[in-house]
Amino acid sequence: MAITVNTNIASLTAQGSLNKATTKMNTAMERMSTGLKINSSKDDAAGLAVSRKLDYKTSSLGVAQSNAQMGASLLDTMEGVMGVVNDNLNRIRDLTEQAANGTYGSDAMSAMATEINARLTEISRIADSTEFNGKNLIDGSITDGITLQVGITGGTESQITLDASLFQDCHASVLGCDAVSTTWSDSDARTFLSSVDGAIAKVTDATTAIGGKQAAITSAISSASVMETNLTASSSLIKDADIAAESSNYIKQQILQQTSATLLATANQSPSIALNLV
Repeated sequence: MAITVNTNIASLTAQGSLNKATTKMNTAMERMSTGLKINSSKDDAAGLAVSRKLDYKTSSLGVAQSNAQMGASLLDTMEGVMGVVNDNLNRIRDLTEQAANGTYGSDAMSAMATEINARLTEISRIADSTEFNGKNLIDGSITDGITLQVGITGGTESQITLDASLFQDCHASVLGCDAVSTTWSDSDARTFLSSVDGAIAKVTDATTAIGGKQAAITSAISSASVMETNLTASSSLIKDADIAAESSNYIKQQILQQTSATLLATANQSPSIALNLV
């Protein structure tokens, strides 16, 4: 091999190895410090694009689950209140059934009528005051229904519609139960029984429909949760660093760096051999 002074091939080779080892060592250090395999587009442009797409979908799925849970809370509120309305109607029916017996005097009949009217008033008060996030639920004001966004697309496959029929107007008069006279008779009470039964049926039907929608919302939450988990795992495979592997690679490159530095120092001294020939 020729001995040259102007060009030191061994030194250039050692420098290249040193730079390469240093670059890889710094990359491994960056990945370990951030926990990410992709820290910029130069690391993996295609992987970064895919990861970001997965990340926005994952984020949107989290919001979709929150939307669905809000819808579930709305229906829970309605169901609870409808239960209170139903309890009042059941008590009204018991009193009406009692008054229909024909064995009570005017004072007792008047007392039963007074309690019935008080409970009818309470039912209407509940209808006026029940709301969720500023939406009155059972006063008949919701006529177009409510659409829940439980997926990440704009299509109907990402929506659950709560029909207007769910939002039963629970004012006593709308349910078919007007106030009774304090001078009513047992015959009047028997007639009123059918009105109370009709009101109970309306509330029961609405409660049953609420249960059906609650089941659909629960299913949507579970589905979105599974999708979110799977997309998160996919994104992790693309962008998250394997710390064990990066640590091993860091040590490897560190050794190569030190070796290259030592060899570079030796290579830089090689041209001095030419002095011995002068």
